[in-house]
Amino acid sequence: MNDITAETPVHSFAPGGRRRHRKAKQSSIGVRRAIVLALALPVTSAALAGPSAFAAEKGIGTTAKDTAAGGTLDADDQQMVANLETRVLDQRLGSEVSGVVLDSESDATLWDHNGATALMPASNTKLATATAALTVLGPNHKFTTRVVYGNGTLTVVGGGDRTLTSADLAELAKTAVAGLKAAGLTSVKVAVDDSLFGEPTLANGWNTGYYPDSVAPVRALVVDGHGVQDTSIDAGQVFAQQLTAAGVTVDGAVTRAEASPGDVPVARHQSAPLSEIVHKMIKVSDNNIAETLLRMTALGAGRPATFEGGTEVVRQVLSVRYGVSLDNFEIHDGSGLSRANRIPAATLAEILELLTESRYSRTLGSILDGLPVSGEAGSTLGPEWGRFDDVNSKCAVGKVHAKTGTLTGAIALSGLTQGKDGKWKVFSFIENNSTANPNDIKDAMDGLAATVNGCWA
Repeated sequence: MNDITAETPVHSFAPGGRRRHRKAKQSSIGVRRAIVLALALPVTSAALAGPSAFAAEKGIGTTAKDTAAGGTLDADDQQMVANLETRVLDQRLGSEVSGVVLDSESDATLWDHNGATALMPASNTKLATATAALTVLGPNHKFTTRVVYGNGTLTVVGGGDRTLTSADLAELAKTAVAGLKAAGLTSVKVAVDDSLFGEPTLANGWNTGYYPDSVAPVRALVVDGHGVQDTSIDAGQVFAQQLTAAGVTVDGAVTRAEASPGDVPVARHQSAPLSEIVHKMIKVSDNNIAETLLRMTALGAGRPATFEGGTEVVRQVLSVRYGVSLDNFEIHDGSGLSRANRIPAATLAEILELLTESRYSRTLGSILDGLPVSGEAGSTLGPEWGRFDDVNSKCAVGKVHAKTGTLTGAIALSGLTQGKDGKWKVFSFIENNSTANPNDIKDAMDGLAATVNGCWA
C-alpha cells in the first residue's frame, strides 16, 4: 500500500549555497503561457526524454568511482562514498536498487549507483506532481466550492478542493438557508455539479481494488476526505442534512446536474492556499490530494482534467521550466500508485535539488517544508512506521528530510540531509522486487540516509 498517515506541524529549514546558473525565473503567468504553448506544439518523445544540459553539467550517470577518480571528494565524502558502495549491496535491498547523492553547494554528483535506471518510485512520484502544481497554479492558489440557486434547486458546484470539510459545507448551508428564508422559501431540491472533472477512470497500472481505500474515484467534489465510491453525491447528502437541520425541507434525493449559467450565486468557500495543501500531501503522502492536484494542474495549463492531461503537464514543467532530465521517465498518475510508473533516482534527485535554490523557494518551499523528518511522529518517517529506529539509523533522527515511497515490491526514500562536512546533500534511493521483509528493507534504506548524513560513519 502507499504511505498514508496523519498531518503534522511544519518544520522549516533552508539549505542553500552556491548555485548553478539556471533559466531566468518567469512570472507565474509567463510560466503558464509557456507550458500551454509547449503543450500546443508537437514535441518528439526523444526531445522530452533527452538529458538536459543541467544533467550533463552535473555528470549524472557517472559512477562513484568516476567521481572519486576526479579528485573532487574531501575525506568525509570519500568515507561516505566508500560506505555507500558497501551498504548498497545489503541483501535486504535486493539486486534492483539505485541511488544518487548530490552536493547542493558544489553541484557535484558525489555518488551514483545505477542512478539512470528507471525503477517504480511509488509515492516519490508526488514530488513531481507537487512541483508541477505549484508552478502552474502558484502557491497562493485557492480552490473554490460554490452554491448556486435556480429552478427550486440548490446546486453545490465542486471546484477540486480535496480538503473541503463538513464545517465548510455547514457555512455554505448557513448562508444558503438565510437566503432561502429571506425569499420566503421553506423547501428546495439539492444537486451536485462535479463536471469540472470527467467520469473517474483508472490510471495505467491501477486496478479496481484501489477503490476506495487506497484512493477514492477522483471527482471535483468531496467532503472530509471520505473514501467512498461517489464522493460528490456523498458531499451533497451532507449538505442536504445540514439544510434539514436548519429547518429547510429537502425535496427528494440528491441528484447530479450541471449548474446553469443563469443560476444565482448563493455562497462560496475557498480552500487554504495550495502551498498548505501541498505541505499536507507531502507530509502524510495523501493519494487523493495528489490525484486531484494532477487534474487541477492540467486544467490550469489548458489541458483536459485527466491522467494523461495531468502527466503531460508534469513532464513539460519539469523539462521546459526547470531543465530536469526526463531520460527514462514515465508516469501515469499523480500519487505514485501506478505500478507502471518509472523514474530514475537521478531525476528525483534533480527535482529535490530545485528545493535548495533560493530562487525557487517562494514557489516550491512548501514541498521542502512538507518533507517528513526522520523520527517525526505523525509523518511517514515517524516511529509508528518503524523508521530510523535501529542501531545504524537512529543517529539520524531529526536530521533527514525525505519523501517516502511504499508499494508492494517498491520502496523509495528521497530527500536532503546535512552531511558530516556541514554541507547539504540531496539523495534518492529506490529498490524494486526485494524479497526481504518490507520493514527490513526500510531499515536498510534508512541506513543509507544515515550514511549520507555521516552519523553512521
